[in-house]
Amino acid sequence: MNGKLNKTLRLIIGGLTIISSGTFAQAPLVSIPSQDTFFDQLKSLCGKSFEGKVIVDNAPPSSFHTSKLVMHVRKCTDSELQIPFHVGDDASRTWIITKTGSGLSLKHDHRHKDGTSDESTMYGGHTVDAGWAQAQNFPADQYSKELFVNLAIPQSTNNSWQMYIYPETFTYRLTRPGREFRVDFDLTKTVEQPVTPWGYTD
Repeated sequence: MNGKLNKTLRLIIGGLTIISSGTFAQAPLVSIPSQDTFFDQLKSLCGKSFEGKVIVDNAPPSSFHTSKLVMHVRKCTDSELQIPFHVGDDASRTWIITKTGSGLSLKHDHRHKDGTSDESTMYGGHTVDAGWAQAQNFPADQYSKELFVNLAIPQSTNNSWQMYIYPETFTYRLTRPGREFRVDFDLTKTVEQPVTPWGYTD
């Protein structure tokens, strides 16, 4: 009896070992051609930095108008792109574009100079349609809407972010009723790479 019990236990332990060893294939992050092409075009810029300028901004003048604007396609994997957006000496902003398995996500990682997270961070949106190989739209997700309400800026719950990529220009755009902000970056020439964004390491 004990022999049969020991044999059964050995079989169970062996089965658990196989499961824990990770023999099962990981589910793929599926996406559609328009999103793949958009992602891959941005990824092809990895390691490069480009200067931009404000094209549209219907809010009062800010540091965006008086500072050098640089995007740096800094780190890239098959599922995530990290793109710091430098405003002069302010290295607090990083765009994070991620393949989620049901589209693309855009997040804004905001840090303080000591590397800690800003109160307003990781807001953004998720694609809800195919978009185009040259353009994707990211309406505010539920986390962002609740964050904006908690920060007493409920008007931002209607935010939608667009990114466009063409051979000579990359565009970052924010829209909501009564508000538009757009920066175009010149992809025809690279600029000196900026400092490491706050909170990140090389």
